[in-house]
Amino acid sequence: MIDIKLIRENPEEIKARYLKREIDCSASVDRILELDTLRRDMIFKTENCRAEQKKLSKQIPMMKKSGEDTTEVFARMNELKDALKADDVKLREVESEYNELMLGLPNLPDEDLLGGGKENNVPIRYFGEPHKFDFEPKNHVDLCTDLGLIDYPRGAKLSGNGFWIYRGMGARLEWALLNYFIDTHLADGYELVLVPHMLGYECGLTAGQFPKFKDDVYWLDTAEDAQRRFMLPTAETALVSLHRDEVLSESDLPRKYISYTPCFRREAGSYRADERGMVRGHQFNKVEMVQYTKPEDSDAAFEELVGKAERLVSGLGFHFRTVKLAAGDCSASMARTYDVEIQIPSMDGYKEVSSVSNARDYQARRGNMRFRRQETGKTEFVHTLNGSGLATSRILPALVEQNQQKDGSVVVPEVLRKYLGGIEVISK
Repeated sequence: MIDIKLIRENPEEIKARYLKREIDCSASVDRILELDTLRRDMIFKTENCRAEQKKLSKQIPMMKKSGEDTTEVFARMNELKDALKADDVKLREVESEYNELMLGLPNLPDEDLLGGGKENNVPIRYFGEPHKFDFEPKNHVDLCTDLGLIDYPRGAKLSGNGFWIYRGMGARLEWALLNYFIDTHLADGYELVLVPHMLGYECGLTAGQFPKFKDDVYWLDTAEDAQRRFMLPTAETALVSLHRDEVLSESDLPRKYISYTPCFRREAGSYRADERGMVRGHQFNKVEMVQYTKPEDSDAAFEELVGKAERLVSGLGFHFRTVKLAAGDCSASMARTYDVEIQIPSMDGYKEVSSVSNARDYQARRGNMRFRRQETGKTEFVHTLNGSGLATSRILPALVEQNQQKDGSVVVPEVLRKYLGGIEVISK
């Protein structure tokens, strides 16, 4: 949620920054300002009515004691009561529309981001060299099938298109990747948290995915709406609600969390022809990183998270690049995002395996997450950041494609071998 003070002080600048996202929020901003003025006027009027009501209620006993006629006072009390009742109804209507519009506004993109969509994304650094083969390489679907790593037909039989089954060495390789990620984060001082895979509406609201994108998740049908749950699309949705409605002490920050979960996504539209196999699916595994920081520390935390994602991918020996996203390609909740993109040779391009983002205080305002300054005793909103560390559904395809050998075997990255009992090469 955006600070209303920013909108009051410079609405035209706010509108211009939203245009960098290729979103015209002018009508919403104008209406928010109207409702904000009306809301504040009504609150002021209501407070005055309550103050007069309180003053008159104190006068009545004294008037009765002195034998004065209280008829007019009681008449006025009834007028105030009726007015407050009517104003309360109107205020609830105004606040409902105001909150709906405020919750619908996306985050403000950082000022240094280029405007526009993904066509204006900028690669800022490359790591390693693209793989070259002296033989005709296979794609990851054929490699995983030939080596018995992934069972696509039975995955579809169990759950339909967009699902797969890890088998044998494929399951062990997947688990090795997750252990590599988690061990690295633990060594860096992150706390491992295993969160529920079914979440309540407030989690999606705090993360900024609801109400606008509430149809993009899998909902569970239950008897009562209040108990309705959705399957988490990413552990970020849970982790950024850990401290919802809490006030942390300054010494509590930063808070650094990781969580392993399967992630459940409803994929809109049709699949691209090159996104076969595991590259895009309805369920995949991921280790997520989240930080809560003080505002002045969030830029450094962002660079830390980007560096961690890069080191994880680099440790696997991959060629990849880091890309600074344009404002229009950042998700609605995020002020800035860098993607770590890995080369999958058969796709003749790069695929995102980690998105690292800074939400600034956008999620904290939605979830009322604050900290208390030690020096002043005042509370401020924390900043929240997140990053994939990492998702496996594109790492494993890149791993088998980049590390394949002429005989169809795949070399296991050195960092994973200890999790596989020392196995160096996966063969038929």
